[in-house]
Amino acid sequence: MNIRWMAAAAAAALLPAVSPVALAQSNDSGDWLVRARAVNLQSANKDSTGLDLSVNDKTIPEVDITYFFSPNLAAELILTYPQKHDIRAGGDKIGSLKHLPPTLTLQYHFGGMSFRPYVGAGINYTRFSSVEFAPAVVTALDPSIDKNSFGLALQAGVDFPLGGGWLLNLDVKKVQIQTDVFSAGTKAGTFKVDPLLLAVGVGKRF
Repeated sequence: MNIRWMAAAAAAALLPAVSPVALAQSNDSGDWLVRARAVNLQSANKDSTGLDLSVNDKTIPEVDITYFFSPNLAAELILTYPQKHDIRAGGDKIGSLKHLPPTLTLQYHFGGMSFRPYVGAGINYTRFSSVEFAPAVVTALDPSIDKNSFGLALQAGVDFPLGGGWLLNLDVKKVQIQTDVFSAGTKAGTFKVDPLLLAVGVGKRF
């Protein structure tokens, strides 16, 4: 699906809920923008090990810091704290892990409208930690994973100015996150989380 089209569709869906007064106060500007978002993480769970590996979906908090180089060009740093997930094989829990996924994107913000759609692309680094497997799994497979992941990130969203620098935000990201899986030191395959991240939040520009 075209990212620019997704941003426009998100804007159209929420536009009726934004009051004319808020739209009239759309000239708020500033070099910095800080948002807090609630993010629904939906994992792709693509596994080549033959174990039918998966991690659970969940809703996580997110803090985002954006700097505008110009009215249209900005960079956004996307942060959260380490998130815990269950590891499942064929639907049965076999362990757990935490992941910390900071992401940096370069964004283009479209102008000339009362709402502000944007698109972005960048890079994600994910660090896996606190990886634990059930004792029976350790005995049978002696599993381990690569604890570092680098991948691309694509982003689209829209800001609705509310006046006084405040705004309402809708955002969607697709991020490449994967790890190699090993059994007794031998690579068994690759597990791709590759989540879709759907977010809603509020922000303050200053």
